[in-house]
Amino acid sequence: MPDIRIIRNQAGRLVLTLDDGQVHEGVVPVRAFPVFAPESCLAIMSSDGKELAWVDNPADLPEDVRILVQEEIATREMMPEILRITAVSTFSTPSTWSVDTDRGATQFVLKAEEDIRRLLAGTLIITDSHGLRFLLRDILTLDKHSKRILDRFL
Repeated sequence: MPDIRIIRNQAGRLVLTLDDGQVHEGVVPVRAFPVFAPESCLAIMSSDGKELAWVDNPADLPEDVRILVQEEIATREMMPEILRITAVSTFSTPSTWSVDTDRGATQFVLKAEEDIRRLLAGTLIITDSHGLRFLLRDILTLDKHSKRILDRFL
């Protein structure tokens, strides 16, 4: 891993200094595998989308840099994880779903069954009518009621 230093400037933007002395303002940390391995591998990208640095294990970063990176990622990533499906308005689409997530209870509208995307190992990404994505990490961990509702849509 390259020796990287990141600070937040007075404008609130991240500034990356590489070990060769190059300074890049307005960098953006991006997780390589946000769903399956959110705590591993990230890239530090320039404001124009060029990769400036690669980090295999963010836990190896100095604590102050790791905290800045985590704060920045948290401001950009918003993917609530569905823990339970409490109700749906109808078993055809569009339908309003009531769910419990890791960020609290909410409702969203599922426009079409195609907005439920299957990933590997029973993981789903469900996109609502506003484009907000919800993560369902493992279908097998859902309670019976939630599984019955979900089965109607899969």
